Amino acid sequence: MANVLRKSAGLAAFSAALLAIGGAPASADPIADFYKGRQVNMIIAHEVATGYDLYARLLARHLGRHIPGNPTFVPQNMLGASGINGANVLFNVSAKDGSAIGTFAHTVPLDPLIGQGAAKFDPSKFNYLGNMEESVGVCAVWHEAGVSNLNDLIAKETRFGATATTGPPSQMAAAVKNLLGGKVRLVYGYKGAPGVKLAIEKGEVQGICGMPMSTLQSQWSDVLDAGKVKPFIQLSGAKGALPGVEYVYDRAKTDEDRQVYDLIFGILKLGKIFAAPPGVPAERVKALRDAFNATMKDKDFLAEATKIKIDISPATGEQVAAFIAGIYKSPPEVVARAKKAVVYE
Repeated sequence: MANVLRKSAGLAAFSAALLAIGGAPASADPIADFYKGRQVNMIIAHEVATGYDLYARLLARHLGRHIPGNPTFVPQNMLGASGINGANVLFNVSAKDGSAIGTFAHTVPLDPLIGQGAAKFDPSKFNYLGNMEESVGVCAVWHEAGVSNLNDLIAKETRFGATATTGPPSQMAAAVKNLLGGKVRLVYGYKGAPGVKLAIEKGEVQGICGMPMSTLQSQWSDVLDAGKVKPFIQLSGAKGALPGVEYVYDRAKTDEDRQVYDLIFGILKLGKIFAAPPGVPAERVKALRDAFNATMKDKDFLAEATKIKIDISPATGEQVAAFIAGIYKSPPEVVARAKKAVVYE
């Protein structure tokens, strides 16, 4: 009898174990477990209503649907040094568990190479998620400036608005002055492109350099469509992308010139990059990258991008990382010329 009871107890325990195994999830998803109900901080290292802000908030509205657990992305604008302050915080302060990402100007990853030392990060150690737009960058002027092409700018001093010395409007305009002979006078102190736009309309300055055409078409459409602001130099993108607008590379006289242009103007290829801090677990980096890539193909996302008049020409995180690594392999003489060219004096 005792043997029967012991066998019955053993069968019961075995059956309970089988039930426990059968009742457990077949394959737990650690990514979903981490992100379920979570808020992910999205640092936007620029002013509200800039192109960076517009792209980032669009991404924030759609990205969570493509991550297991469906987290909510919370935009946080963090100004300073034309994006470098936000990048410094993302790299050094933000949580390194996949709960923080950020975006910053395309010039930011270049700062340790040709900048003025404001960067407190190693750009090769960011976990790049991708790029939303391969920008066609331009210099543009007010219709009453008397400047229609680069030769006009070489002949006539023109005031251009800028944010900080580390930002695209300053560095691109300085390069036009130093490399191409344009009579550029920079006026600093604007928080972002919206402030420069207002200054142009009020007559404080006459133009801006380093602007993506997507920003002009979406946020400056009133003055662009009315012919009041006119692109007159194309800094990046394929030749002929803007018919009738001079292509800066046509002014290059040597291979070294073209390499310098690639380093200064070619970085506009990284129009709207997104990254996570270093140290994020590899499986979460992969989840974020996969979600970014899926979002770039999402029909609702693309429909909203079309509605707000912004271009989507994406690249993967791996492609962004490779592009930045390639830039850092530039010959020393090219780096030296580029570093000198982006300083306004």
